[in-house]
Amino acid sequence: MRTVELSRLFADNQERLDLVWLAGRDGGGRTLSRDTTAQADVGLVGHMNFIHPFRVQLIGPAEIAYLGTLPPAEQQATFARLLVDELGAVFICGIGAPPDYMVEQCDRAHVPLMQCPHPSPHVVDVLRLYLSRMLAANATLHGVFLDVLEMGVLITGASAIGKSELALELISRGHGLIADDIVEVYKVSPELIEGRCPDVLKDFLEVRGIGILNIRTTFGETAVRPRKSLKLIVHLEDHTDEQFKRLDRMSVNATFQEILGVKIRKVVIPVAAGRNLAVLVETAVRNFVLNLRGIDSTREFIERQAKLMEEG
Repeated sequence: MRTVELSRLFADNQERLDLVWLAGRDGGGRTLSRDTTAQADVGLVGHMNFIHPFRVQLIGPAEIAYLGTLPPAEQQATFARLLVDELGAVFICGIGAPPDYMVEQCDRAHVPLMQCPHPSPHVVDVLRLYLSRMLAANATLHGVFLDVLEMGVLITGASAIGKSELALELISRGHGLIADDIVEVYKVSPELIEGRCPDVLKDFLEVRGIGILNIRTTFGETAVRPRKSLKLIVHLEDHTDEQFKRLDRMSVNATFQEILGVKIRKVVIPVAAGRNLAVLVETAVRNFVLNLRGIDSTREFIERQAKLMEEG
């Protein structure tokens, strides 16, 4: 289960949100996670809520206006109800300095209290996107992950079949490397898988006979990408002459591979002498884009043939 400490959340978003840590510094070790088995009614980020409490509670002008309608003693008692063990932090958004009792209570309860000058809806959007990436379900895949024609393409296949050589050819044709050998994939939304590279392998590609290449140094900044949404899997298969002859040349039904519960389109390309795999991968991506637009060349050809036979 992935977790994020409040101190990490503060450091990663301090510059973007102009955050100031006001109180509860010793609560920086509190963690946020997507473990909903024990706390099914606890969300991650939202405005002050006592019915469906959030792990990060935001207080903006509307919440301060509500608290201002209460007597001073009741204001403090109401705010104290927020400071439960499950709470991660309190963000004060767009209202300037908070009342002194909030600072005192957060220090006493060891709950981080952070101040932000931006409107609370903007802070909610930023933190939800950040946490969706940091806490996403993840897995590790073997292959080479590339940006081909603005599409995230994972090239898979048996060891020594030529994945890295194919990747090098595609990079030399202007496409971008994301990860070689080990690809970390994250489910950042119900229908979206994002691929990234482990820090230790960033920018590197291993090619048999040459060694390990630093793609950023060799081909320039535009030859690498930090991350990309996985849209297509290209699987390389080694075929004998007989197997190659028996391939279905009019395959109509699309194949898919399920990753973290999301179905990803899969294309199998036979590897044989004389085949330009880089051109085939580019064409597979272009064909996939056309399929997304509702254009299927194979079905179009079959329908044209059927129409001609009917007319004949």
